[in-house]
Amino acid sequence: MAVFDPTVPFRRSDALAAGVSAWGLRAFRRLHRDVYVAPEVGLDARVRALAALTTAPAGALVARHTAAELLGGVVPSSPHVHLVLPRGSRVRAAGIEARVGRPLSNARIRGVPVTTAEDTFVDLGPELGLVDLVVLGDSLVKAARTTPAALVAAAASATGAQTPVLRRAAALVRTGVDSPMETRLRLLLVLAGLPEPVVNHVEYAEDGRWLRRFDLSYPELKVAVEYDGRQHAESQRQWERDVERREGLDRDGWRLVVVLSKGVYREPATTLDRVVAALAAAGSTARVTSDEWRAHFPGY
Repeated sequence: MAVFDPTVPFRRSDALAAGVSAWGLRAFRRLHRDVYVAPEVGLDARVRALAALTTAPAGALVARHTAAELLGGVVPSSPHVHLVLPRGSRVRAAGIEARVGRPLSNARIRGVPVTTAEDTFVDLGPELGLVDLVVLGDSLVKAARTTPAALVAAAASATGAQTPVLRRAAALVRTGVDSPMETRLRLLLVLAGLPEPVVNHVEYAEDGRWLRRFDLSYPELKVAVEYDGRQHAESQRQWERDVERREGLDRDGWRLVVVLSKGVYREPATTLDRVVAALAAAGSTARVTSDEWRAHFPGY
């Protein structure tokens, strides 16, 4: 018999069998009908997923938004725990969204059975737009749960109305992306028809020493585009390092375009103008050639 562990979601019957009285159950947090956990346990994605699985039939997997979160992916938040169930079964409980689906492969993340990164990406195809899908793909690759090639292959095998968007998103996933905002900034440029910048370009000195790394850049033109999520310098030393880095870039002929949050969400057109101007100053004739970006980055 398994040892009763109240820090993991458990059924009422398991607690009673372990010697907890019906009255004693009142001290525990009730998550679902007949499902409880110790009151000091935080309700993170793992605990919520385990609680949902406790109500589900054998063979159920955590899926979609919840699986993406457990896999280290970045997705829009959802108030529900998402499950995929074996055919012929169902779950009805508040806070759980369960669907019957095709047989899926699974991974185990901290003891939780979840759909694989590839299946999770495909399953979210009908629910996420192009940009959010690429954000998800980039973050799953960063978490070492999949590769761009594996996502392309999974999307190629998918069916349904959203397949074209899913396949395009998979083709835009890249290795080495550091943050969702970096993905969004890259897609703003790409969807405007500008050349795609190189992700995570590293420069080395002549003696092989590491000099600097750029989030997004056009190395042949010595133009870098970087997202900065800080609202101000974090410390005097950080400010000094930024000044030193900027002086080094100027000395080596690099032009740096720093983009803040408002440059993606509120003023995307201004960001595109700034990047085009930097490219032109470096000798490029690249221009905005597509209005597709407006559908994904409308600004205010």
